[in-house]
Amino acid sequence: MIKNAAEIEKMRVAGNLASKVLIMIEDYVKPGISTEELDRICHNYITKQLDCIPAPLNYRGFPKSICTSINHQVCHGIPDKRILKKQDIVNIDVTVIKDGYHGDTSKMFYVGKPSIQAKRLVELTYEALSIGIKTVKPGATIGDIGNNIQVFAEKNHCSVVREYCGHGIGKEFHEEPQILHYGKRGEGIELKEGMTFTIEPMINFGKKEVKLLPDNWTVVTKDHSLSAQWEHTILVTKSGFEVLTKRPEENI
Repeated sequence: MIKNAAEIEKMRVAGNLASKVLIMIEDYVKPGISTEELDRICHNYITKQLDCIPAPLNYRGFPKSICTSINHQVCHGIPDKRILKKQDIVNIDVTVIKDGYHGDTSKMFYVGKPSIQAKRLVELTYEALSIGIKTVKPGATIGDIGNNIQVFAEKNHCSVVREYCGHGIGKEFHEEPQILHYGKRGEGIELKEGMTFTIEPMINFGKKEVKLLPDNWTVVTKDHSLSAQWEHTILVTKSGFEVLTKRPEENI
């Protein structure tokens, strides 16, 4: 669970490469493109330009190289022939493997001009992610992260998805510990320098309940309300945190 200096450096490289995929794909997220085409572009970029492995491909049977979750889809959407339309919001979730280590990150994209509601939800969810990340330091607990995210989301009349959470990451795609996005302060394991994990809150505009579609991957809100998610891979440092998948436009 605790990474040494050499492992942390490999995590930095993998995280930085994952962030590059989200930067690259932005220009392609426009009305008229299919999520299958976005997957193809990302796959080629990851394998040919970055010389990485797309971790989702064939992971527990997942058939594509990225996840694309649109509007009321919460997470794990499978890219297909669906065409993006104006006012859609879409989460693109990317995980790459470089030199045996994983970098995992996701970002919300607007397709054309978003509705006021969609823009507010996307911005609130990013703020929830930022609040969770800024909680990270040695001695804090997983419950502190979850509580800070939950209190913020609910104060803004949104709900936090319970069934899916962040996770430890390194040589394995999903390691211990699980990082819940809700909870009580002081509960759960204590954070220690050298831990690496994802924080990836899924925030719904409506109720928190979700359901799994028959494809056994795509998760949607039960009430069909909009859902948003952002994700970063985090390192616990001596005095706080480092965002391993940070993009240049971010100030976290």
